[in-house]
Amino acid sequence: MRIPISCSLALTLAAALSLLSAGAASPSHSATDPLPRSEQWWLDRTALIDKRAKEAGKKAQVVFVGDSITQGWEGEGKEVWAKYYAPRSAVNLGIGGDRTQHVLWRLDNGNLEGLAPKVAVVMIGTNNSNGEDNTPAQIVEGVAAIVGKLREKLPETKVLLLGIFPRSENFSAQRGKVLQVNQVIRRLADDKNVFWEDFGHKLVDDHGLIPRELMPDYLHLSPKGYQIWADSIEGRLSSLIGDAPVGK
Repeated sequence: MRIPISCSLALTLAAALSLLSAGAASPSHSATDPLPRSEQWWLDRTALIDKRAKEAGKKAQVVFVGDSITQGWEGEGKEVWAKYYAPRSAVNLGIGGDRTQHVLWRLDNGNLEGLAPKVAVVMIGTNNSNGEDNTPAQIVEGVAAIVGKLREKLPETKVLLLGIFPRSENFSAQRGKVLQVNQVIRRLADDKNVFWEDFGHKLVDDHGLIPRELMPDYLHLSPKGYQIWADSIEGRLSSLIGDAPVGK
């Protein structure tokens, strides 16, 4: 018997909220099954993040959790980072190519050691959307598992969950898949411990195209794109940290 779409979405959200409240749940598919990667550069990057986390310790007021788009704060976004986040002793937990399952493994294996940030900024899931790797429902559960893991490991830390950024130059099935995920994960926010921000529309023009000046490869941000990111979350972030907004 085919489950109606409305019921299916309700069941997906219920499963996601269950993951969030439990902090951990029995993995049932790849997006929620913690998994390390075997590439040496990935192992080296993970070790570097572990080292930075230990060095920052309790001084770190914010951490950024994600994939290559988050790691890009150290590349195209480095000047914006220096202005907005270096003064807050922020730690970048992004690794290129990571999916939800890889982040889950890292959160359990050293990336959070010694940290007690006021805020964890999370933007993850775009790599799970490739091809037939994961369904929207599975990606929702993977993101929810990460939020739940952060709440478990860092109970005093507020989670600022971001909508997955749009990708592909023009309208596409993959962009639609991401939007379906965002429609559900936004409901993980309770405005007490988990907060939601979605500014993906700022990365798309009036014709539905992603400008190259914001995403040169229609996936990764340019310096201007990182400025949009910082500006879009600064009000909420400074409120959660309890400091003055940058530039004010």
